[in-house]
Amino acid sequence: MLVSFHSMQSSLFRTKNPNELHTEVSALKRTLTFKDLTALGIAAVIGAGIFGTIGQAAYDGGPGIIFLFIITSLGCLFSAFCYAEFAASTPISGSAYTYAYISFGELIAWIIGWDLFMEYAVGNMAVAISWSDYFTAFLKGVNIEFPLWLSMDYFTAVHQKSAAAQQAYVHAPRIFDFPVIVDLPAILITVLITILVYIGIQESKRTNNVLVVFKIIVLLLFIIVGFTTVNTANWSPFIPNGWSGIFKGTAAVFFAYIGFDALSTTTEECVNPKRDLPRAIFSSLLISTLIYIAIALVITGMVSYHDLNVGDPLAYALEKTGLHKFAGLLSFSAIVSMTGVLLVFQIGQPRIWMNMSRDGLLPKALSRIHPRYQTPSVATVLTGGSIILPLLFLDLKEVVDLTSIGTLFAFLIVCAGIWLKKEKIKTESFTVPFIGGRYLLPVTMLPVLYLYLHTVSTENVFSFTQIPLYSCILAMIATIFYGSVRNLSLLPGIGVCLNLLLLSTMHHQNWIRFVAWLAIGLIVYMTYGRKHSVLAGPSTKG
Repeated sequence: MLVSFHSMQSSLFRTKNPNELHTEVSALKRTLTFKDLTALGIAAVIGAGIFGTIGQAAYDGGPGIIFLFIITSLGCLFSAFCYAEFAASTPISGSAYTYAYISFGELIAWIIGWDLFMEYAVGNMAVAISWSDYFTAFLKGVNIEFPLWLSMDYFTAVHQKSAAAQQAYVHAPRIFDFPVIVDLPAILITVLITILVYIGIQESKRTNNVLVVFKIIVLLLFIIVGFTTVNTANWSPFIPNGWSGIFKGTAAVFFAYIGFDALSTTTEECVNPKRDLPRAIFSSLLISTLIYIAIALVITGMVSYHDLNVGDPLAYALEKTGLHKFAGLLSFSAIVSMTGVLLVFQIGQPRIWMNMSRDGLLPKALSRIHPRYQTPSVATVLTGGSIILPLLFLDLKEVVDLTSIGTLFAFLIVCAGIWLKKEKIKTESFTVPFIGGRYLLPVTMLPVLYLYLHTVSTENVFSFTQIPLYSCILAMIATIFYGSVRNLSLLPGIGVCLNLLLLSTMHHQNWIRFVAWLAIGLIVYMTYGRKHSVLAGPSTKG
């Protein structure tokens, strides 16, 4: 019995030898340069956040919202350092999944791969729905009415009480008395992006580069034109609701910065990944942060922060200041921006599946490379299908926050993985600068934890809903203690702690959904992945 237990434990936590990963590199086309990678990162980071959530964040925090973007970008910087080291020293794609396989072993790698599937799938669906909303609003702005029954999902039309949902249900055509209601724009853009990603990374990068250049030009024009209408009186008070108001939007704003996760899935298509991937990760983070700060400063100067709790804050600010013609261009830019986000995430998901398939954890067909286009063809088609089918039926507003938990969980594992990786691989590529954490980790993180606990409103009596909060806090204390005793690297330790803090802010219902999703994944792994794993060897694959 004891031998059997140790055997299972050994199989669950078997790791890949990082020094042998070069033998796994596939026939993907190496075409991405530093410029292309930076554009991919910017495309993923500057998306819905700049055109939507920045309004809610400004409403809560006022002009001082610029501090939120600075602090959030610094928080992401610690994760970015860890991603950059893994990306530079790991010659294959796979993102956090591959990095977890190297550092933690097969079981954690599977959990991260399963987690990334949910993160990318739900994220892509949400972006597709947002794209559809912007597209139909843009058509309405040029006096083209798009049928309501062709612009929302079935369950929204049936169950919501809004006037638009009721009209869609009433006016929808029937087949055997069943209303035909479908979000056609969301489905069509997903199909088009899937085709583009299928036919080649070169075509995808060219399209993305054009989209990013257009988006940056429009945003720079907004900053320049908007600055001419700034009323400095709107900047007073600069922090109207205190620091609690600023930090209220931390979790939401954080997820505007997840682009470097998708970047790390393109390793095998980079011309020089060791040099270009770390540079692109930091460059896209810096450029995006500067644009976010400038936009936040200008928009809160154009109109009062009281008025920015709207779905399209940039367009609203232009309308309020009389710049009506430019508002139409901005709405079109939002569509372009959403397209770029969808493109980058559609590139990332198939490459994660491809690597899981190579390792035997998923069926072999998913690692098939198209002989002409040199892309993971089956995985790309399956990715598109996994997005389109739920779009036909589901209202995703209830589960979009799962993307937030999934992203933070992946960031946490990558940061922690650097601590383990140091003992397994030496690299001449980019590495996280070593700063001993024996004293600095508790000195920097314990005050942060103390201040955080004073901003969290908890019930006097412990309840079930507080389990995620206290679990994350205990995990953070354990991380500080472990890193201090072992004198481990400071920057990854701070990354782990900050990700735990953000995870603690997630609603308990989303934690329940997340744990349920991971439980399903564990069943799949135990019944298929563990037995078919390449590391299991031929003797266990009966």
